[in-house]
Amino acid sequence: MGVRIERAERHDRERVVAVMEEAFHHDPVSSWVFPDEAHRRAVHGRFLGIFVDVALAEGRIDIAEDGAAVALWLPVPAGAPEEEDPTPALMRRTADPDNERCELVGRLTGAAHPHDRAHSYLLMIGVTPDRQGEGIGAEMIRAELERCDREGLPAYLEASSARSRRLYERLGFHFLGRAVALPDGPPMYPMWREPKAS
Repeated sequence: MGVRIERAERHDRERVVAVMEEAFHHDPVSSWVFPDEAHRRAVHGRFLGIFVDVALAEGRIDIAEDGAAVALWLPVPAGAPEEEDPTPALMRRTADPDNERCELVGRLTGAAHPHDRAHSYLLMIGVTPDRQGEGIGAEMIRAELERCDREGLPAYLEASSARSRRLYERLGFHFLGRAVALPDGPPMYPMWREPKAS
């Protein structure tokens, strides 16, 4: 397929947020965090903007040249963090202060995140709905996985739906065996990929 990938810069922030909002507007987890669709449309971009800001500051955002997809990657060192991650509280404070689910989803995924080995973390990947099913997301992930293979680095992510879980399994990820249980919500699937020997 040959998706051309660029690295997003700070000036691309709103473009990246727009792709993410469109891609995740009907996602099971986003629908759980913000059950009312009109309210979701009003605050979802602010919520997703926190992920974008973290990736711009601490990792990397890949964007398809035509703007149809974005992937947010973070390098995660070995060892449990010494301090509590402030991001979940910031997500709630920024997006929807009265909605505890904004914070809870970050705390629960953070608690499930493995820290015994350094790895590349796919924080989020989004493809605009009109381009989903074309293989763009898989191509964008493969570009990073090839680097992981060259460097002997594992990769990690949380699948937010059974559909995305199947895609990640085709890319070599395996489910770690215990889903993140959102109260009365959809399961999220922590997934790990060992690097392939070259």
